[in-house]
Amino acid sequence: MNYREFFSQFHHMSEIPGIGGRIKVQPEDFVVVEDPLPAVFEGRKHAIFLLKKRNWDTMAAVKEIAKRAGIRHRDIGFAGTKDRHAITYQYISVPADAKEKVGNVQIRDVELKFISYGRFIKLGHLLGNRFRIIVRDVDGGAFERTKAIIKELQDKGGFPNYFGYQRFGERRTTNPIIGKFILMGELDEAARLFLGAHEGGMEGDEARKRFWETGDVGKALQEFPNFLRYERTLLHRYKETGSWRRAFLSLPMPILRIFLHSYQSYLFNLYISRRIEEELPLNEALVGDIVVQVKGGIPHRDRTYRVTETNISFVNEKIRRNQAMISGPLFGFAMRRAKGVPGGLEGEILEAEGISLETFKKLPKPMAEPGGRRELLIKPLGMTYGYIPETGMCFRFFLPKGVYATSVLREIMKDH
Repeated sequence: MNYREFFSQFHHMSEIPGIGGRIKVQPEDFVVVEDPLPAVFEGRKHAIFLLKKRNWDTMAAVKEIAKRAGIRHRDIGFAGTKDRHAITYQYISVPADAKEKVGNVQIRDVELKFISYGRFIKLGHLLGNRFRIIVRDVDGGAFERTKAIIKELQDKGGFPNYFGYQRFGERRTTNPIIGKFILMGELDEAARLFLGAHEGGMEGDEARKRFWETGDVGKALQEFPNFLRYERTLLHRYKETGSWRRAFLSLPMPILRIFLHSYQSYLFNLYISRRIEEELPLNEALVGDIVVQVKGGIPHRDRTYRVTETNISFVNEKIRRNQAMISGPLFGFAMRRAKGVPGGLEGEILEAEGISLETFKKLPKPMAEPGGRRELLIKPLGMTYGYIPETGMCFRFFLPKGVYATSVLREIMKDH
């Protein structure tokens, strides 16, 4: 199934019909500017560059920069991946002695500007991202409808903080299913889906289809295109060992984590949707909820506390002051469980999936997932919007790291 079918199972929080339209018609329609942690600019061992790219995904751009500069791509640090079909600005770090080499790199649709010296940038070293997004193909009534939807959601406490479709796959939403198969130790099924899922219309789909039907590894190695490098790695390793477990463990750990995180994200989205469906508030804590602290509009997911009969009034006052937010489960072996009605809902989801928190610990040690908590609502900062004749609606806002602009727009557009 594609992402539209996949997201049809998750309830919208807004009840007002959306404005429709399309995003990312042109890269210039989706502009992302990263706000890094100030600590990134402390130190002298690395040179910090501002990377502007158009129609490049982050990893591909980093590898091309490294290749042309003659350095290892692992020596280039960055705080997060950015959309490909967009214009994005983000910070990268390179060894200080590679400053001149990187500064002289010239790549089409990539610009590099030296900013200062600092430290190696790791994933997560950012506060969030600023967005400027154009939604095309909307009618003249889109402004008033947008205004009404945003008012409705403000009254409900914010936008539902769903993981966006980028987390699951746009053309083939197989990642969460593969993740569950890996979690359950059903690696033959995980391999069949990873290698054989096909929707048609994508290069390599004929080879995928034949593998789905035959399971012929040798034939697949002959037919799978070279650009399907992870699929070919899996096939080669299976041919050598006869073990899908060993084959999966030969993949880079970040790739394996994509599958597991996608499954965790699906369960989190399901929790939000169930809470909306059952009319359990997302902006008013219930006894048993776990809340996260908020400072300056940024949630601190590592600072949580449980809601009790004793503190519930105090907690809900902090929520009203935007000093706390209710969280949902990122299931894992060390996750802090909710109690009461929210805890019951978490338990129902785990039971329906046939898993427990301990299941996430039974994975091979490097893959074991501790889990955590994530806020249920998005509160975009500095949100402005307007209608541009013959173009569409333009939106500007800031989101904390790990929050999806496409999930904000989903409530307004109702396109999926």
